[in-house]
Amino acid sequence: MAKISYKDAGVDIDQGNAFVENIKPFVKSTFDNNVIGGIGSFAGAYELPSGYKQPVMLAATDGVGTKLKLAIDAKKFDTVGIDLVAMCVNDLICNFGTPSFFLDYYATSQLKTDEATDIVKGIARGCQESECALIGGETAEMPGMYAKGDFDLAGFAVGVAEKEEMDRLSFVKEDDILIALPSSGIHSNGYSLVRKLFFEKLNMKFDDEIEGKKLIDILLTPTQIYVKTFKKLKNHINALAHITGGGIIENLPRVLPSHLGATINKENIKVLPIFKYMLPYVEEEEMYRTFNMGVGMILVVDPKNSQYVLDNSDGYIIGKITSNKNNISLI
Repeated sequence: MAKISYKDAGVDIDQGNAFVENIKPFVKSTFDNNVIGGIGSFAGAYELPSGYKQPVMLAATDGVGTKLKLAIDAKKFDTVGIDLVAMCVNDLICNFGTPSFFLDYYATSQLKTDEATDIVKGIARGCQESECALIGGETAEMPGMYAKGDFDLAGFAVGVAEKEEMDRLSFVKEDDILIALPSSGIHSNGYSLVRKLFFEKLNMKFDDEIEGKKLIDILLTPTQIYVKTFKKLKNHINALAHITGGGIIENLPRVLPSHLGATINKENIKVLPIFKYMLPYVEEEEMYRTFNMGVGMILVVDPKNSQYVLDNSDGYIIGKITSNKNNISLI
């Protein structure tokens, strides 16, 4: 019987080594002075940032979901890495954590060096935008586990917060102002519904246009990263809510104490064209509990700080905190 190799089983070690060499410059471009060591060790090392009285380490993990399927079908891999970072770091800042470093996990049926390099380049761009270091990752080539051409991504962001600043519920008060930060698009939630609507029900093609933009470009627009805005405004905001799966209705209550609620004026929400296009085919209530509808982050702000926040961001007022006991009203 002829002997077989790992490559015969579908795993190419040389391809993996070439991939590591390809991504080194992109990974290194994210390093800051707290990174210890280089690329290729068994674990990434990061020195705890100085200047904290009671530092607490925070961690967040997420993926990109079925948005990846669109990237695979469109053979466009340069943006989903940004999504991966965004979904993690945007959660981290909601607990007033400043992102420090990031790790990724990339699993695929068969490693294709060019595609994988594009993905990691996107992750590196996301880390640069988040001002955090990409200090490690794992690439797993698993034929038989994934269908040919498929892959999955997971991300892990770690940051630091002051212990006394983490519990934002205690900062939120009745009559605080709700300021929306615009989303860049659908972000990375609800894509099973998106794919079913556009490509099964409406039979649309990637190159079909909505308001002069190709559908695939709209759908693969990367998730907005709000870290720099958070850093600039953190001393003037009481809380933040990342509007992901579940929409405003399910995410805003996560930053409200049980005795308070919120009223939001739907007419004030700057609904993006892609959501307006979908509304005739999906119940409005379903839209608001699935998608961000154009609001990527909600800032809860003391009225005396609201003008400063508005002047130093692209945010706009959509409502306020009420005494309506953990009830979110869209009027």
